[in-house]
Amino acid sequence: MNRRHCAAAAISLVCALAVLAAPVQAMAAPVPEPTPTAPAAELKSLEEVREEIDTLYRKAGAATDAYNLAEEQAAEQSGELAELAKAIVDGRARIAELKNTAGAQAREQYRNGGLPPGAQLVLSNDPRLFLDGVNQVRLSQQASKSVLAELTRTQEDLETYTKDASINWEKLEAHRLQQARAKKRINTQIAAATELESRLAKGERARLLTLEKQAQYQAQTAWLSSGALGDISREASASGRQAVAFATAQIGKPYVWGAEGPDTYDCSGLTSQAWAAAERPIPRTSQEQWRLLPRVVVQDMRPGDLIIYHADASHVGMYVGDGLIVHAPRPGRNVTLAGAGSMAILGVVRPDK
Repeated sequence: MNRRHCAAAAISLVCALAVLAAPVQAMAAPVPEPTPTAPAAELKSLEEVREEIDTLYRKAGAATDAYNLAEEQAAEQSGELAELAKAIVDGRARIAELKNTAGAQAREQYRNGGLPPGAQLVLSNDPRLFLDGVNQVRLSQQASKSVLAELTRTQEDLETYTKDASINWEKLEAHRLQQARAKKRINTQIAAATELESRLAKGERARLLTLEKQAQYQAQTAWLSSGALGDISREASASGRQAVAFATAQIGKPYVWGAEGPDTYDCSGLTSQAWAAAERPIPRTSQEQWRLLPRVVVQDMRPGDLIIYHADASHVGMYVGDGLIVHAPRPGRNVTLAGAGSMAILGVVRPDK
């Protein structure tokens, strides 16, 4: 009797998992239950679902970094274009002014028989007027040369500004295209992860969160057990303390890709704004933070340092001491504290080194 009960329970479990793994149907037609002999390999375990969702969100994180960088570059190009536009307007106005000056000099020479006033005085028999005339000729020649030289320089500068503006416009358009492509990738990855998670029943979603925390705990425990942290007890710098205070004050605020506060953040939006609050501006994206900021070894870490994660530097958190980071994890999660070793560490950078 007990065996029959056990067999029935096992069949029920297999059926429940099969329904759980099946895609959501477009219509309300009943989903046929698989037979008890269906191969178990066809069913995804909840752990496999967790790993797939995690991969999708990490891909979205990398695309978010690309979007943020393109947005930053586009803003920079827009600023440079505005400056160049002003320089072009100023250059054209200066050229018009110099041409008027050169024209006035030419008209003056024409009215005096093709000779400037100084040259006429040179012809005088009065020695005093002769010397004055020589000086005036010299000054007149210098003035004419100066006007012509400045006119040439200004015209050359104007040509350079125009070429630079054309190049910057092309870069701006390229960065806008990069933004659009990155945005599409982000939305695709997030939609896929959200759809995958939505297939799970309420109880399974709760278990998924538990599995997520267990995976982070196991990674953190393994990292601490490796001795990687050592006896780190270094104190934060004054600016580091300010950055940590800002970042930890954001705990509980939602993750939104591309956001940099004050109500929502993505991972690098949080770290860049925290260091901006400490009056130490740093690059906007985790990849640029990794590329441009001074690096330190994990054993020399101190609060305020940034830990860069994954081989593609697509995630970043701020070390706050005691083996913990504050970070904005992913869509559907809030800014929180986590183990510094709960993800694959690429390296550590220090904004105020």
